[in-house]
Amino acid sequence: MQMIKTSPIVLSDEFIDDVTKTITPHWGALGWVTYKRTYARWLPEAQRTENWSETVKRVVEGNINLDPRLKDAQVSETTIADLTQEAQQLYKLIYGLAATPSGRNLWISGTDYQKRNGDALNNCWFIAIRPQAYGDSHIVPDYLTQDQVAPSMPFSFLFDQLMKGGGVGFSVVQANIKQIPKVTHRTKLTILIDQASASYEDSIALGAVDKTVWLQTHQLSEVRYYELPDTREGWVLANANLIDGHFTDTNPNLNDHLVLDISQIRPKNARIKGFGGTASGPMPLVEMLFDINQLLNQRLNTYLTSVDCTDIANLIGKTVVAGNVRRSAELALGSAEDDAFITMKQDQDQLYHHRWASNNSVAVDTQFSNYNPIAEAITHNGEPGIVNLELSKNYGRLIDGYQPGIDDQVEGMNPCGEISLANGEPCNLFEVFPYVATQEGWSLEEAFTLATRYTKRVTFSDYEWAVSRAIIQKNRRIGISMSGIQDWFLNAFGNRVVTGFETEVTPDTHETVETPIYDPAIVAQIDALYQTIVTADKVYADTLHCAPSLKHTTVKPSGTVAKLAGVSEGMHFHYAGYLIQRIRFQDNDPLLPALKACGYFMEPDVYTKNTVCVEFPIKAANADSPQFASAGTVSIAEQFATQAFLQTYWSDNAVSCTVTFQPEEADQIAGLLQQYRHTIKSTSLLPYAGDAFKQAPKEPIDLKTYRQKCSEISDDVAEVFAKLNNNHDQKDIELVDQSDCAGGACPIK
Repeated sequence: MQMIKTSPIVLSDEFIDDVTKTITPHWGALGWVTYKRTYARWLPEAQRTENWSETVKRVVEGNINLDPRLKDAQVSETTIADLTQEAQQLYKLIYGLAATPSGRNLWISGTDYQKRNGDALNNCWFIAIRPQAYGDSHIVPDYLTQDQVAPSMPFSFLFDQLMKGGGVGFSVVQANIKQIPKVTHRTKLTILIDQASASYEDSIALGAVDKTVWLQTHQLSEVRYYELPDTREGWVLANANLIDGHFTDTNPNLNDHLVLDISQIRPKNARIKGFGGTASGPMPLVEMLFDINQLLNQRLNTYLTSVDCTDIANLIGKTVVAGNVRRSAELALGSAEDDAFITMKQDQDQLYHHRWASNNSVAVDTQFSNYNPIAEAITHNGEPGIVNLELSKNYGRLIDGYQPGIDDQVEGMNPCGEISLANGEPCNLFEVFPYVATQEGWSLEEAFTLATRYTKRVTFSDYEWAVSRAIIQKNRRIGISMSGIQDWFLNAFGNRVVTGFETEVTPDTHETVETPIYDPAIVAQIDALYQTIVTADKVYADTLHCAPSLKHTTVKPSGTVAKLAGVSEGMHFHYAGYLIQRIRFQDNDPLLPALKACGYFMEPDVYTKNTVCVEFPIKAANADSPQFASAGTVSIAEQFATQAFLQTYWSDNAVSCTVTFQPEEADQIAGLLQQYRHTIKSTSLLPYAGDAFKQAPKEPIDLKTYRQKCSEISDDVAEVFAKLNNNHDQKDIELVDQSDCAGGACPIK
């Protein structure tokens, strides 16, 4: 075997040029605008944002070079040739929009930031809220040893991952909360800022004090002093110092007067060079620290509750959202019998202050049967969601039967509920659009094989947290998803997967239920594609001498990414056959002049300052088919049955689903949750809103209105944008959001 010196895999300009001349990306009606607004990175040397061909090149090269064989000093010529060919196939697959990696990867893969921090490639994470050791992580407070457990650790993990762009699910079930020791110390918190800081006046208004004045009457040796560096880690360690100071186990040598110096933190709107976007300034952090300290001081000589811990996590999430380019997605998982947790959002003042920052769900098992109170709560505010950890621990796909302990370290979910996770574990996602892939001539087996290998390589990234490194190496969990499922079913099979229902009596409870009948052709196709992924994973694992992935498949909600190819989101039905989709832009976005010149209707956003709301007329694929159903017309029973189908035959992880229901269907919720308690690992429900809200993200319209709106659009946005900008003199602006989730936020409300 001929060995050569290892060098990075690079896609040649000649190859890129050939692809761009022969393949046309399958942009949806919102595709190019969504891409340009959300995933095109700023190129300072060219003074413009990326083009799609450049984004895909960056993403593919960033991923293919994660193959661990390329870390060796020498590698075989055959390996280089095989990986180069694979990179070329991946490029074609993604460039044509037959499939895409997650939005996280579209944004960060191939950047210098990703090369030194693999965490950012993962969409979401999970952490259990209980005292844990930091281990040899990149963040360890200087008053702790690596092996010393601390109440701050899970909050530090959550804070850090949110600031790196990931969502975080966290568990506040009673078994975790009871491990947190009693609050034994009241902390006096002083926050200092130097007059030279551009954030001085705003921080003083929030309660910070002048550093020079304070030093005239105090000695640093008399307090616990921490000067925050201008880094993400500095924010996390400031919060860790604050939390741990309230507990005896970590406080013996800690002074009860904590002084945090924020003078070095960059001001609002300063550039964040690595991750991208602009800074929020220290003000959100100042507000958070005072709020968390007040909460902990109020619990002196008592134990924290699940609500307290959720509040701390929500206050952290609120702070991260204030950074704009990063969105905060959280899922709080509580105990099903914890009434205080279930009702915590009924406090309107707290809800509007910070409790909006998480979607709240409850953990159940197959023996749980009291769904009526949960259904009643869902009817009123769409919460809580349901997470069945027992199913996740003991089942992959439901068709494969009971496998006791197959995933026994699972403790929770990611914020959108498609991946069950162990403590410290991340989501690792890629999705194929079968509706598009088949139109572009791809073999679905090849598309899903490429997707499998892509995600496998992500598990070889450099991860910053010890708790994550250990579980990733053990599980190698991947999540191969498909989106545009409803479009594909109608196009390829001529009907939806649920072809009817039959009446049965359940053997355990003797209840009469309507069980779904599935199209056998769809069942066979889905099962065959699942086996393709398992085989592809095993082959690659053998090549890399690592363990096969514990689980492989999922269905993610796919909000923003689905818009690129213009397909239905995940397993969900289109919101309507014809609709107005509204997208929000900052008022200085260079896309706005092009959109205005093309005739798109736009107006100031009624909810957010300095934001413009633009309307796009959309026609769903197959909208004219007699088999077409939308979220506004499909029954709640069929939605549950469709999710159950995908959990049975496709996903060995879980299936993200937000079931929409009409007011007259609310009385079916408890019964359907009971019926599918042995099948569905996680689910959430929301009332169908239609056009009930002003400037709603999606507004159903009729065919006549759709045609009228289309007639007002005079030109192609991409072409007009190129003419107006000539690919130069564009502004490097901050993104309004960059979410993989449905509707720009995780759908569990």
